[in-house]
Amino acid sequence: MTAKEALKRRTGACPYLPDPTRRPPAFLSLDDAIADFAPIELGDLGNAALLQRVTTKLAVPEPLLAEALQAFENDYKVLEIDGRRCHRYQTQYFDAPNYGLYLQHHNGQRPRYKVRIRAYQDAAEAFLEVKRKSNQDITLKERLQVSDVATGISAEGNAFLASTFPYPAESLHPTLWTQFQRTTLVSTQRAERVTLDTDLVLRLGRDEITLPGIAIAEVKRSDRALRSEFVAHLRALGARPVSFSKYCFGVSLLAPRVKANRFKPQHMLLGRMIREGERSWMNP
Repeated sequence: MTAKEALKRRTGACPYLPDPTRRPPAFLSLDDAIADFAPIELGDLGNAALLQRVTTKLAVPEPLLAEALQAFENDYKVLEIDGRRCHRYQTQYFDAPNYGLYLQHHNGQRPRYKVRIRAYQDAAEAFLEVKRKSNQDITLKERLQVSDVATGISAEGNAFLASTFPYPAESLHPTLWTQFQRTTLVSTQRAERVTLDTDLVLRLGRDEITLPGIAIAEVKRSDRALRSEFVAHLRALGARPVSFSKYCFGVSLLAPRVKANRFKPQHMLLGRMIREGERSWMNP
């Protein structure tokens, strides 16, 4: 059995990771871990938006992440919108029929692109976004405010793509859809932002994947040379950086007949983390 096959379970025609309704019993939650962090409002993010940034991603078991956060109460503020610190996101990705943008990532091409509409549900905003990874490994993001994630790409959106995206916009069609919960931390000391994504759902057509008990932590900073104490602390606890793209991970598992060799290490790592997490709380 391949790692890709082992990662999936099947109920009828729908593959998914281990049962998302089976959650660990009581443990320190992310909400509890950040309860005493000072808040920051959306309008005060300023340079912390980091539309041009260097990123480090880590896949972390939620209990380990909650434990780690207790060390950073005075080092980060948490984004708070209408009293909420955990915010709902939905994203619709777009690609060519042959998954050309996905294949750029799979083949390690630079520069490479992603096109998506992302809805920030608690802020009641949505943006058509073009992400570009440069030859220098810098991520640049340009975006246009749109009405909703479900509206597709409008004429205005096509005009925006004509100026920000080097391929024909008419070749794009909806592919992977995602939803997740995000907690955003903003450093009080440096140009750094940390996003913590949980309850991840990836859907392509009728097929769906979830990542129960796993958080994707992404540390975004303005300068590669800038040291991140958050990354250093997680690594000291055993977490390791991982190249992880929600889009590529979902397509590599759910799209039929696409190349996926480059992402097999992600399949193996996340499948192992989920199995180990289930064993730890089922057999304390």
